Amino acid sequence: MIYTLTLNPAIDLFIDTPTLEAGAVNRTNRFDAQANGKGVNVSFILQKQNVPNTALGVGGGFTLDYIVSVLDEIGIPNHFYHVPGVTRINTFTHVQATNEEFKLVNPGPIVPQSTVDALMQHLSSLKPADTLCISGSFSPGIPDDFLNQVGQLSQTKGFKLVIDTAGSRVKDALAFHPLLIKPNDEEVKAWFGIDTDLSVSELGELAQRLVKLGAQNVLLSLGGQGAILANADGTLYGTAPKIAVLNTAGAGDTMLGTFLAGWAQHLSESDNLRRAIAAGSDTATRAGLTDFEAFDSLLKQIKLTTLEEKV
Repeated sequence: MIYTLTLNPAIDLFIDTPTLEAGAVNRTNRFDAQANGKGVNVSFILQKQNVPNTALGVGGGFTLDYIVSVLDEIGIPNHFYHVPGVTRINTFTHVQATNEEFKLVNPGPIVPQSTVDALMQHLSSLKPADTLCISGSFSPGIPDDFLNQVGQLSQTKGFKLVIDTAGSRVKDALAFHPLLIKPNDEEVKAWFGIDTDLSVSELGELAQRLVKLGAQNVLLSLGGQGAILANADGTLYGTAPKIAVLNTAGAGDTMLGTFLAGWAQHLSESDNLRRAIAAGSDTATRAGLTDFEAFDSLLKQIKLTTLEEKV
């Protein structure tokens, strides 16, 4: 079973507006409120591809109730630990006049230590056949060493660990040999103290350094440049299709969910990477997640090459 873990879920409010002026009443064209959070999105994408999964997480209030109701409605088993306070609402606004995107992302409710302890007890029941995918930011109260705690637990219990969250704590958790990490290019550069632009080949070399530090697989998102897959067998690079970007929220989650589904469906690495890029790109063209209907036309645009590692 694949378990997703969302430590800071949200309702995402997507707004499309002709203009956005300070101090004025800006009347919008449309809005859409969606149950969200990076792990929740991964669960949605897995469900769309008929891959069984269970959504785990923490949160509170009427907003968490709405997220749980959506998961229940589409048949995704879930278990969320309720905490005082209200799960956040984030706002993503697309301005037509300037083709700009504004993202307002709020903090989540404080998670008591007792809830963290209960969550860790739940995770201790995972078995070697299970995969745990931790995605997204941490709500206040989640300890800084949480990834290390789960990494140690994964080695003790034998379950596979997938990580998609920001911060140096990911690099520290590589000692526990996660099955997969999914950083983006800016995160990887920050981990290695680099603040200059890098070529795709140079980013591929950084991905291989993460493999040498302990990651079994690195799925490195490059945004409009595509993605890199690095592991002990080598480094594969896939270009991105040409699209009209509407909203990038959820694109990385779609890429990860599609890649995990491809593993469950025993796809080859090349086919899996190509599908993951296509799905993530399709999500970036819409307010919500991909429905996989425009999939084939995007797949045809993606070119794969093997990156040579410098000796």
